[in-house]
Amino acid sequence: MENKTSRRSSFKKIGLSLAAIFGVGTANAISKESTTKEVVGEIVQDNNMPLFSGAVKHGNTLYIAGKGYHKEGDIKVHTKEVLDELERELKKNGSSMEKVLKVNVYLNDLNDYKDMNEVYRGRFGMNPPVRTTVATYGGVPGDSLVEIDCIAALD
Repeated sequence: MENKTSRRSSFKKIGLSLAAIFGVGTANAISKESTTKEVVGEIVQDNNMPLFSGAVKHGNTLYIAGKGYHKEGDIKVHTKEVLDELERELKKNGSSMEKVLKVNVYLNDLNDYKDMNEVYRGRFGMNPPVRTTVATYGGVPGDSLVEIDCIAALD
């Protein structure tokens, strides 16, 4: 019996060594920090129950929920206001427009694509993030002409 236990222990050590060499982690290698999210934006409620968080930090990444503009104006006004709001949220949480990795743009009307791009162009620096742009069936919630969310790296 002693021989089997010793052999199992040796195989386990070899397996852990190979996992380390090939970058395969074990359950013990996952830090608590990498699995903990921190809500850093407001929590939106619906019927006195949490519906979604406005912003969440996870490790070195910041996730910002969609921002819309719910006042009068054309697509250019709405796009500028939404991008300004995203920038404030990024700065408040230790990031910036230049550190945005991914953007999703939701348009109320695909015919606004060109005008939205006029305002959007250059706002994320010389190395813009990847982006998906879609027109939403039924419109953007809250009567905004555009809604934008993003994922950014933290300092």
